Amino acid sequence: QVQLREFGGGLAQAGDSLRLSCLASGRSLNSYNVGWFRQAPGKEREFIGGISRTGTITRYSDSLEGRFTLSRDNARSTVYLQINTLTFEDTAVYYCAAGRVPDPSAVITTVSDYNFWGQGTQVTVSS
Repeated sequence: QVQLREFGGGLAQAGDSLRLSCLASGRSLNSYNVGWFRQAPGKEREFIGGISRTGTITRYSDSLEGRFTLSRDNARSTVYLQINTLTFEDTAVYYCAAGRVPDPSAVITTVSDYNFWGQGTQVTVSS
C-alpha cells in the first residue's frame, strides 16, 4: 500500500501563490493516478484536479477558474498542486489521494475511485 502525506500548507495572504506537495511512501507513486481535493468548513469535499500516472494528462474541476496546476515528479514520488492568486475562498484542508485504473493515461475524477488518502494540510488565506 501507499501512504500519502501533504506538505506546504499554512497561512497566506490573498493574492499569494502556494505550492502543495504530496509525498508517497511505502510504494512508488508512479503506480497510481493522483488527485487533489479540498474541504472548506461546513462544505463537502471538492475535487480540484487529477493527474495521470504518466503525468502527461491533467483534468480540473470545471467550477474552478484555472488557478490550479497539478504536476508530478515520479522520481521523487511527489505530486504538486500549484495555487495562484489565492483568495479567502481557498481556505480549506487540502488532500491528495491515490487510486489506480488500468489506463496509465487516465485521470480519476470520482472520489470513490481513490483508495488512499493523506491526512490533509490546512491552507488559510487572509483577506
